[in-house]
Amino acid sequence: MRNGTNGILGAIRLAAWRMMAKGLVPARWIEPDLPAVEARSARTGRLAVEIVSHCWNYSHLLVYQLSSLVRHPPRECAVTMTVLYSDSDVETVRVLEYFASLEVENVTWQWREFPPEQLFRRGIGRNAAALASTADWVWFTDCDVLFEAGCLDTLAAALQGRRDALVYPLEEHCTPLLPDDAPLLAAGRNAPAVLAIGDMPLQVRPRKHATGPLQIAHGDICRAVGYCRAIPLYQAPSPVWTKAHEDGAYRWLVRSKGVGLPIPGVVRIRHLSKGRYTGSEFNTRLRARIRESQMRLREPEALAAVRTRDELK
Repeated sequence: MRNGTNGILGAIRLAAWRMMAKGLVPARWIEPDLPAVEARSARTGRLAVEIVSHCWNYSHLLVYQLSSLVRHPPRECAVTMTVLYSDSDVETVRVLEYFASLEVENVTWQWREFPPEQLFRRGIGRNAAALASTADWVWFTDCDVLFEAGCLDTLAAALQGRRDALVYPLEEHCTPLLPDDAPLLAAGRNAPAVLAIGDMPLQVRPRKHATGPLQIAHGDICRAVGYCRAIPLYQAPSPVWTKAHEDGAYRWLVRSKGVGLPIPGVVRIRHLSKGRYTGSEFNTRLRARIRESQMRLREPEALAAVRTRDELK
């Protein structure tokens, strides 16, 4: 057991926090320092947006995310692209070194290194980034999310003068569920380069509230309360990758499931294998089978929403 986060005691604590995050107790009891709406700045003009991404063993997806900023740099806002990573993930380091050599207008690269046991608890890196950010808005995301044409400039226009704690895109556009040997993923594993997903058909998926990779928080909120800083469990290192239960707790603490905004060009690469998890080959295959079954059950409900990339331009 480490820091009381694993084993039976850890499971009990996790269950307790998950229950509380469902509204069992008022969030103000845990995080009393949330700035009131009238105390938050209503920024206008050229906004500063920080994107906070998290990468462990997903360099073949990260390369597409960073490429999307190179291919579609923002014009109406200044973007800081922050990647949380570990030096022991050598493929991710290779991708970051490549993109650090590229100058992109209105984009600042920022890499923040963490020991693996801190990276495995996503709330640790997100909390550190939130407290340190100087941006007007902070987009917490995952490295399989791309920012295609019009995404960030439309976001900047939609955020003018807003004081919401949290906003999110009303839709995301998803690739089919890709197996490990899909050409798109194989290309991402080659030497780093600026890549595009091409004309792959994308499935439009509406979102009813903010989710882990689609949480865009007000900068004043980030600097005041971090990311679940008040919950010790979600700031405790872990020897293995942990599921991001802190995302739901974060929305509870900021008292918002998010305000939906029409933001185009939010694309997500869906992939079958979860390379960030540790364990035996059998467990890895089992996770992949379960994930595939879950996605196949959900797929029929959204088949009518499939659009080609040309339709999204």
